[in-house]
Amino acid sequence: MQWARIEPLLPDRMPGRGGRWRDHRQVIDAIAFKYRTGCPWMDLPAEFGSWKGAHNRLRKWAADGMWERIFTALLAQADAEGDLDWTGTRLISRSTSRSCKGR
Repeated sequence: MQWARIEPLLPDRMPGRGGRWRDHRQVIDAIAFKYRTGCPWMDLPAEFGSWKGAHNRLRKWAADGMWERIFTALLAQADAEGDLDWTGTRLISRSTSRSCKGR
């Protein structure tokens, strides 16, 4: 279910130059594993492929805003489907924020 939501948001696996990108799912699984376990990039299990490929894709997508676009789209989908509960959400006004800085 999660992958079905994420996959259509990802870029084409044939970048403008160079060769074909490795499977996006394998790369996202590698990135998730790295952050879930806290292991160093170089210690990623071989099942995730090259750690350099996963690290480079993470950096590239961060630099070009891909992660932000994915998150925004997933948040909008979840909100549209009623999967988010906004009742506990609180906005902090600018005046409150300014008054706290002086303490």
